[in-house]
Amino acid sequence: MPMQYVHEFRDPAKAQGLIQAIAALGEQITAHRPGPIKIMEVCGGHTHAIFKYGLETLLPPTVELVHGPGCPVCIMPKGRLDDAIAIAQQPNVIFTTFGDAMRVPGSHLNLLQAKAQGADIRMVYSPLDALAIAKANPDRSVVFFAIGFETTAPSTALTVLQAQTEGVANFSLFSNHVLVVPALEALLDNPDLALDGFVGPGHVSLVIGTQPYEPIAQHYRKPVVVSGFEPLDILQSVWMVLKQLAEGRCQVENQYTRLVQPEGNAVALKAMAQVFQVRAAFDWRGLGSIPVSGLGISPAFAAFDAEQQFAIPGKTIADHRACACGDILKGVKKPWDCKVFGTACTPETPIGACMVSTEGACAAYYNYGRGGRPAPSGASKAPVGSGSGHRITSLGTR
Repeated sequence: MPMQYVHEFRDPAKAQGLIQAIAALGEQITAHRPGPIKIMEVCGGHTHAIFKYGLETLLPPTVELVHGPGCPVCIMPKGRLDDAIAIAQQPNVIFTTFGDAMRVPGSHLNLLQAKAQGADIRMVYSPLDALAIAKANPDRSVVFFAIGFETTAPSTALTVLQAQTEGVANFSLFSNHVLVVPALEALLDNPDLALDGFVGPGHVSLVIGTQPYEPIAQHYRKPVVVSGFEPLDILQSVWMVLKQLAEGRCQVENQYTRLVQPEGNAVALKAMAQVFQVRAAFDWRGLGSIPVSGLGISPAFAAFDAEQQFAIPGKTIADHRACACGDILKGVKKPWDCKVFGTACTPETPIGACMVSTEGACAAYYNYGRGGRPAPSGASKAPVGSGSGHRITSLGTR
């Protein structure tokens, strides 16, 4: 019977049953191979939910969650931030951006500091807000800082189509939209990271569907389970990945059936195909340049391309030496492996992008999991999942 109310997605008894099933599968799989089983949750929203509800501490020691590069603010390299600031500092420009990008460090400034120095930088909640500002200021150039995965790209594309229809000539995009599947392929090509499967991003999949993940299952032989964002969604998705591993299967499965359809959203995909073209390569923080992983403006909409209208530095800039954000985004390190985590680097004084966004792994660890460092070798991190008899009494915010 489908669950209809939020509390049903957080039911402790159902969670207890899933955790026990996860523990049993974990023991079955690791009896025939070394552990732990490493499953990457790709989306920053999943990372946030995992720590908000304490899910990682409930899993058995045979299962380890690895945090992926699914935070759109976190993967923005310093060079692209510098480019954004360079555009914002141009005369007669109004630069518009989502709020969580305001404090991401560039090489010298962030957007908030550039605003304090006199640049006209305004926070918006959608690209339509930026378009409204352009219509209200016809004598100014209004640029929208377009960031995010396939989740946010359709709204950007539809806004460009509306700007074209309405003849708003002073509106443009600085496009930094990225694609999730090429990033996963880059991770799997990395010899430093051994992954067993993926909990796939729900919101991205609402747009693209499940078919684009097939190369991950077929070529790389890794299970992918597209997941919702409630505690039981994530636990069930982990169980589904483990069940595939136990049965020797590598498939793309959809746990988030209440919203995600195999074919995705046709209207959103059509708008993206009209406005954007896939770049030959795009630079990601921590992952470097990844082929066919970014979206630029197609030639038919070049009039809305800020990169064609403004001179930008276009430089590749290394991260702060003390910051482990790149390795955290690759899943090679956890936030507590970073020397400045929770000391010099906090949400109030971020050194790296992973501490800025609420979807960043460092921010999730800081806000919900600072006491959740790994248990000593041989100790169980989750008595509930290892059959101790303890029971879950709550899945509320910790």
